[in-house]
Amino acid sequence: MNYRETLDWMFAQLPMYQRQGDSAYKIDLNNTIQLAEYLGNPHFNFKSIHVGGTNGKGSTSHILASVLQETGYEVGLYTSPHLKDFRERIRINGIEISKEFVVDFITKHRSFFEDNRLSFFEMTVGMAFQYFSESNIDIAVIEVGLGGRLDSTNVITPEISVITNIGLDHTRFLGNTFAEIASEKAGIIKENVPVVIGRSTSETKEVFVEKAKSCNSDLYFAKEFKGRLFTSDLKGEYQKENIRTVLQTISVLRNNGWNITEEAIKKGLSNVVSNTGLLGRWQILQQNPKVICDTAHNPDGLKVVLKQLSEETYDNLHIVLGVVNDKDLDSILKLFPVNAIYYFARPNIPRGLDEKRLSKKASEFNLIGKEYLSVSQAYNTALQQATDQDLIYVGGSTFVVAEII
Repeated sequence: MNYRETLDWMFAQLPMYQRQGDSAYKIDLNNTIQLAEYLGNPHFNFKSIHVGGTNGKGSTSHILASVLQETGYEVGLYTSPHLKDFRERIRINGIEISKEFVVDFITKHRSFFEDNRLSFFEMTVGMAFQYFSESNIDIAVIEVGLGGRLDSTNVITPEISVITNIGLDHTRFLGNTFAEIASEKAGIIKENVPVVIGRSTSETKEVFVEKAKSCNSDLYFAKEFKGRLFTSDLKGEYQKENIRTVLQTISVLRNNGWNITEEAIKKGLSNVVSNTGLLGRWQILQQNPKVICDTAHNPDGLKVVLKQLSEETYDNLHIVLGVVNDKDLDSILKLFPVNAIYYFARPNIPRGLDEKRLSKKASEFNLIGKEYLSVSQAYNTALQQATDQDLIYVGGSTFVVAEII
């Protein structure tokens, strides 16, 4: 198989939650443990940082990787989902895994994957661990895919665990209360491994304190960080919280013997995009008209993004909007501004919500616009209709952003 054929096989044969939904969610780590043993436990061969949370874990992972790269370390970065190309998920010093490695890995182990009915995510985690092991990296930043306790990445024992925040997302898997979701996220806390919490409430803090105590793990909260704050090339308002979380994490690492200088921290924060290839976070695609896209897709994330959007200056606001079909529409549509022109479209994945259903539901919140057969058609129409003084926002789903970026 060539690279395209390999990806087609991966997407078609193996469940992937981001595309497929419920049926891809596994309820234990047995498959991942079995795969790791089959591969010779490659995750034992490199140090790691484990990053979970509801929102911000992707940005936090990229910022951490950027700082560590500026320090001079060989840094692996595993994140999900990808926007344009599968290889975005697995990088070393910002450089994507080669097509040849992807093809060779799948070809070599395909029988094992089929015999054991591994999910897309399990297989991809194994690929990342194998790649990092063979590349002799110094450290890998590993982003949790979904939840924490039962996530396929949760076979590692990291240098430090990071939980960015807790919001109501994936409730059918993780629970319907903040405490229940916090308990699932706290599942990445390991025995005697320090943990940093980005944001907490009285309800979630209690969960983290109890879990850290039971694991004899030192617990740190980002809000307690007392050091110097730095700015970043990431301009979303929500990045301020992620930056503080990163700085607290770096502080703990430095206290534990990692040689990370102030200059590396400053440069790492200033060069996240160029160092790691991060896309889709309050990304400005053009001016006149100004186009902003963001991957925020749940109430917690959208609330912050839409607040920042409301502070922009423009004549008219155009919003290209699409979501997946398991989204709680009531919780997110109420956040969007009424005084905007909407372009409703279905993301081009099996889970994409039909644009007519989205438009009908949006009308209940006085969000009025037209329906389009594709995201690209909706986006191109918005570009044609907007004047130079208007603003276009594209979002609602990672997959919407991926189609126009």
